[in-house]
Order: sequence, then C-alpha cells, then structure tokens
Amino acid sequence: MVGKLIQPYLHETLILDGDDPNIAVIMNRPNSEQLRSIIGRNRVVFIEEAQEIPEIGLTAKIIVDHFKNVQLILSGSSSFDLSEKTQEPLTGRKWTFNLWPVSWEEWQNHSGFVKAGQDLENRLLFGCYPDVLMNPADQQIILKELASSYLYRDVLMFAKIKKPEVLIKLLQALSYQLGNEVSYNEIASLIGLDAKTVATYIDILEKAFVIYKLPAFSGNLRDEIKTNRKIYFYDNGIRNAVIGNFNPVQLRNDIGALWENFLLSERLKFNQYHRIESASFFWRTAQQQEIDYVEKSNERILAFQFKWNEKRKAKFSKTFTTNYDPETTVVNKQNFREFIMLTGGYRQGFKGQESI
Repeated sequence: MVGKLIQPYLHETLILDGDDPNIAVIMNRPNSEQLRSIIGRNRVVFIEEAQEIPEIGLTAKIIVDHFKNVQLILSGSSSFDLSEKTQEPLTGRKWTFNLWPVSWEEWQNHSGFVKAGQDLENRLLFGCYPDVLMNPADQQIILKELASSYLYRDVLMFAKIKKPEVLIKLLQALSYQLGNEVSYNEIASLIGLDAKTVATYIDILEKAFVIYKLPAFSGNLRDEIKTNRKIYFYDNGIRNAVIGNFNPVQLRNDIGALWENFLLSERLKFNQYHRIESASFFWRTAQQQEIDYVEKSNERILAFQFKWNEKRKAKFSKTFTTNYDPETTVVNKQNFREFIMLTGGYRQGFKGQESI
C-alpha cells in the first residue's frame, strides 16, 4: 500500500531505512539545518522501520513544523513502538493508516476468483500475513516465528511485562474462548493474575494489533447484555499458532469460531480500507438469544449470523428484529465475498441468505 502511495512521486522521494545504523544516528534529533541538507529538494520523506530511530517523534515534529511543503511518511513493523514514540510529539498533526494482514479482497485480486476460493480453508488455518501467503510450504514455521517475535518481543519489551509465560497463558485462554464472551475475572482465575492486570494486558495486546474487542449492542431492552465483550484475533494464523493447532478444517471442533474470526477481521479491513463509518457489536440477552454481528451506521442497523455450513439454518431473534428493525443476512461459504469485498457489502444492499 505504501508503495502505491509514493509511486507517482518516486522521482522526488527520499527513502530512508531506520534499520540502517547510520540512518538511525543521522535522523535522531537533527536540527533544522541538518534536515534541510538531508531532505534537499525532495517533497516526500519516507522512513521505513521508523521505530528504530530512538527519538523519531521529535525529528518528525521538526519536519512537520519547519518543512511545510514536505510530506512525511513513517512506517514500521512494530506499530506499538512507533505509536508510543510519535503519539505526544505529533498529536493533532498526523494521519494514521493501519496496514492489516492481506485482505481477502487483495488476495482474490492477486490470485483470482477460483484459486482464492480453493484456498479458503487454508486462510482459516494459516491467516493472511504476506510471508505466509507467499511461502505456503513453510506456513507453520513462519507463523510460529511471527507469533514469537511479533507478539512476545514487542509486547514484552515495550509494555515491560516481565513474565512471558503469563502472556502466553493469557493468549491461549483468549484463543480457546474465541467467539464467546470473555470474563476478565474468569481469565484471571485461570492464569493466576488479578482481573485488573488481565484488563491491562488485554489493552496492551489490542494496542499492538494482536487482538481486538467487540462490545455488546444494547438499546433499551431490559434483558440485554450491556457490558460484556468478545475478543477476536486480527489474524486466524496467529490465533492457531498461539495454541499450536493447524489441523485441517475437517478435524477441528472450532471451525465455527475460526469462520467467525475470519469474517469479522475481514469486515474490519473492508470497512477501514473503504472508509465506511460504522460501529460493530454482538448482541445477546440473558435468555441466550444472540446475534453474531451487529453493525450500526447512522440510524441503519445490520444484523448477521455466520454459518460455515451453508445447509444449516439460522434464526434471528424476534426480540431483536421487532425492536430494532434491522436488515438481516446469514453469511456462509456461498455468499461471504459480498460481506467482505467492495463489490458487495451493505453499501450495495447485500442481503445474501435471508433469515429463516
């Protein structure tokens, strides 16, 4: 994506690599005159792995303040570290773009409709990180390395978590509760921490783009669950690497949870990449009536049930449909593309399989 952004301006772009020790020294708090010499006549400055420059936030602030005609782009493989270093100096002066693992839309455009469809089960198991997609023979090895270096190095180092085994236990507990409501008290009891520490660690993992929370939807109905949350992984492959389970789909008892996690993470990419303003929820009552996914945009409410097996029927709670008058859709293997691609989605009235 960054390559596409700067492609038209390559002839006037200065590209620097923060992994280069010399660049890390040169770009660590230079004064404005030094920066003038470094930037020269370039109109775009693109710094890769910017988090490797100790005080990149202050350097970026000088560029933004003193070089009004220069567009600065910072990228990094450690979003947690880069965000921490730029948050205060650039507050109110930056646009943040999240580059998620490859989206289904991108993958299908690259590999074609038929091949992408044939690859669906692999994506449920191994996810969509670029190295994984480009090296199918080494998917498990790559994911184990990603889970180790990406999760533990970044989160442990920058969040100052001293016991990696506790973080591993937390991630495993969240993995096994995929698709279910998460109780911080239950998790705390399970891994031997207090609930406040669990909440802190989960917030850190969310900031590091490992997991994200899906809150409960509620209006004015007495029996609605209002404060609970579900937790999902941004990538199926990372989730499966955490628990060390890459068994084929046919041998798994968690295929429903994998399907749900895949669809929600892809919907998140779809909405963000296409700048669709919406809020995401699940819905449940004390009587166990449930909607897998609810999306609200302005006053429009969309309700979705997810079924891996297209032959399985799905019902939408009359309590929900009567009180909120949503548009309802069942998403399965036959129609999932309309849920997660630009050619479908609610902007074009996607209805898919109607509620039963």
